[in-house]
Amino acid sequence: MTYLAIHTRTTSAGPVLELTGELDHISCSQVRDLLPGLVLQRGQRLVIDLTGVTFCDSSGITALIAARNHALAAHAGIALAAVPHHIHRIFTMVGLDQVFASYPTAQAAEAAWTPPAPPS
Repeated sequence: MTYLAIHTRTTSAGPVLELTGELDHISCSQVRDLLPGLVLQRGQRLVIDLTGVTFCDSSGITALIAARNHALAAHAGIALAAVPHHIHRIFTMVGLDQVFASYPTAQAAEAAWTPPAPPS
């Protein structure tokens, strides 16, 4: 049985999704179903913390790309945090390391966020 827990928290930089478990064809719908209700303001950054992800297949990658599309539609950014080595290897092989900004921790991703300049 596939297990995926998602914990969501809000920061000034934007929402943080902390994933724990397997991100695969069975569990990826949990991420995709969460996206429409995820409040993301223009200029914020969605951070997806993968610290606890033990497995990620192509369906999991598709869910992460859906999250990226959600962020871009809101004129926001997205970053991955604490990508486990075995998953980072896959991301590098398929070029996703060029698509997603990556940080060692969620806190580092939040700290790297720069608030948008006020409109002039």
